[in-house]
Amino acid sequence: MPRYFTTEQANEALVVIKPMVAEILEIRQIILEQQPDIWPSLQKAVGNGGSKAASQVALEFARMDTLVRQIQASGALLKDLNIGLLDFPSLREGREVYLCWRYGEDSVQYWHDLDSGYAGRQKL
Repeated sequence: MPRYFTTEQANEALVVIKPMVAEILEIRQIILEQQPDIWPSLQKAVGNGGSKAASQVALEFARMDTLVRQIQASGALLKDLNIGLLDFPSLREGREVYLCWRYGEDSVQYWHDLDSGYAGRQKL
């Protein structure tokens, strides 16, 4: 059974989660910047057991995985790590909805139905 958040609880959780999302986005950028250099190394690593660059990217992925798991453990749902999009399960007028937050927003200010997603966000 999911944990349901009020708007206030979601905003309190953001105090802890925002820095984690910022770090995930930084890691993502590091990985993307290293991609042109890393791809040839990864192709070679298949045959010879690895490279320093590939090991570094693997560490970044492990760091990102830890952050994602911490966010999930809070009850928040990481919907898109490319833009830092989170949903918080909530109840609105007796039905399940998501409170929606995107990195860069000051607080949770939107909600949407379970099936409408980001495109269906409505102002609280």
